[in-house]
Amino acid sequence: MAMRDQSIAVKGKLLCGPDPDDLLAQGYTDHHGGFNLSGGTAELTQIDPVLKVYHDCDDGLKPGSRKVKFKLPKSYITNGKVPKKTFDIGILNLETIFPHEEREMIVS
Repeated sequence: MAMRDQSIAVKGKLLCGPDPDDLLAQGYTDHHGGFNLSGGTAELTQIDPVLKVYHDCDDGLKPGSRKVKFKLPKSYITNGKVPKKTFDIGILNLETIFPHEEREMIVS
């Protein structure tokens, strides 16, 4: 079994109520809350892509950040270093309490 390059892309818009959120994993949202990320790696087995969003929307002064994870559909995984299609996760209002939401102390 040989290693093969695989990649994936995701885009969407993050809001905190009517306002855009600022930080998304390794990328930043634009001033409207939009983002577009892609990445890849060489693996022996199929990758298991997860979008992790860290934010402080509707969170008061609690320590750490809210952390939400979204498993991305495997049908959007591309063989090769450049994704051929992008998963549109849509518009997410981060005021929502998501199932299995966590809290994480982020060290910058």
